[in-house]
Amino acid sequence: MTAVLPAASPAARSAHWRRPDARTLLVQCGWLAAPLGSAALTALATGGRMGQGAWITLGAITAAFIVVAAFGAARWSRTRYRLTDDSLVLRSGVFHQRLRTVPLERIRSVDLTATPAHRLLGLTVVRAGTSASGGGQGEIALNAVSRSEGQRLRSALVAKADRHSLAGDPVLARIDWRWLRYAPLTFWVIGGVGVAAGTVYRVLDGIGIEPWRVGFVQRAFTEFGNSMLWLTVPAATLAVVAVGSLGALVLYTENWWNLRAEWIDDRTLAVRRGLLTTRAVTIERARLRGVVLREPLLLRAAGGATVHAVAGGLGDVEETQRRGALLPPAPRARAVRVAAGALQLPRPPFEGADFTPHPRVALRRRTMRGLLLFVLPVTAALGILGALLTPVLLHSAWVFALVAVPVVGLLARDAYGALGHALSGRHLLVRSGTFSRDTLALERDAIAAWTFTSSPFARRAGLVTVTAAVAAGEHGYRIPDLAEETAASFAATAAPGIIEEFLHDA
Repeated sequence: MTAVLPAASPAARSAHWRRPDARTLLVQCGWLAAPLGSAALTALATGGRMGQGAWITLGAITAAFIVVAAFGAARWSRTRYRLTDDSLVLRSGVFHQRLRTVPLERIRSVDLTATPAHRLLGLTVVRAGTSASGGGQGEIALNAVSRSEGQRLRSALVAKADRHSLAGDPVLARIDWRWLRYAPLTFWVIGGVGVAAGTVYRVLDGIGIEPWRVGFVQRAFTEFGNSMLWLTVPAATLAVVAVGSLGALVLYTENWWNLRAEWIDDRTLAVRRGLLTTRAVTIERARLRGVVLREPLLLRAAGGATVHAVAGGLGDVEETQRRGALLPPAPRARAVRVAAGALQLPRPPFEGADFTPHPRVALRRRTMRGLLLFVLPVTAALGILGALLTPVLLHSAWVFALVAVPVVGLLARDAYGALGHALSGRHLLVRSGTFSRDTLALERDAIAAWTFTSSPFARRAGLVTVTAAVAAGEHGYRIPDLAEETAASFAATAAPGIIEEFLHDA
């Protein structure tokens, strides 16, 4: 945990104070790229004839730069840190001086991150996650230090772990570029194109260009509408998939370049990866509480999976997803081996486990949910638009319903077939999901509390969702649609000593 102290300890006073690298000030100017780029595009689009509004924008950018640069310089000059034999001390603040001391034994992970700007300047950001559950007080960050200083700090911060020999190969995974074939098998292949298109639209709109008024854009939409839709719609879909697949390959390469996941010793797991933005994360074994084998629908169809660590001290849920990734989309057999290696077991507990199926009524709930939340709204929207605009959409409505109903039924059966829970030694096992089938192996002694929730419809069906609260990972893992009469007894067996008194009172 991070303590705010009025004065440093005697051990801290014996260390030498250091200052972040001065090149940090150049990195802080990176925000200028977007507004200056917009101004440059405006100048190019107008042939250099910039109006009064553009000059006002440039003046505002200049004023903001002066203010931000001055504040950044003041913050840099007031920031100091030092590493003692037992703690990491950070002093910072411009208007309010703050002293933070983190005992080394409470540091659970060390993350070295370098964006392209940091790498260009030879810098890195050091983030040390502590035993706090997450958020600002659960992390101490140095932005930024030289690359050599970052390596020195990382080595010193993890040196407190005892060194022991490991049984087997300590290296869990190295990048294999044959895995690139799995990169396009995510829903971001299409979603990523939408995000990119939205970003381009906002940039153009910000510099005064309305994309829908551009001549070639209007002509393209006119031709698209006048052409044979049974040809143009598949062609457009293929184009989007092709562009999205290319983007997925680029992102896969950038994120997982030079991947190496290994046990430095039997108490410290290290993961290094990244091309433009490099990342080096270390996780203490005592904070590694489990793993999640994640199999998105398309990736599962191709026999692939990813692995994420369930660990404390990695930050909030979003940071945990990013920093806890152990393996990119890869063959499932390799993912299973990585999961076993992360748990330091010969094989993961969920392989060969006897999962308890959930009540049959859970299948009906999933079917009705798909029909009411997907099929019915889309069919109704197409029918209404067809009645108002063109009979073509009326035909589209019944064709969509005819196709969507059996698809929803198949997906509901797949989701129900994935439902299961079990106990295997010291691990709680949970499996659920269809668009992303997740199999969780969670240490039972990490469970701090149970939450039982049930909607009115679920109560009528005799089902309850149980959530295990954990000071790691996403901080809560759901076991959906358990039988109401067995949920409490299963929770009491999985993590004894939490709900027994409530069962006795009942």
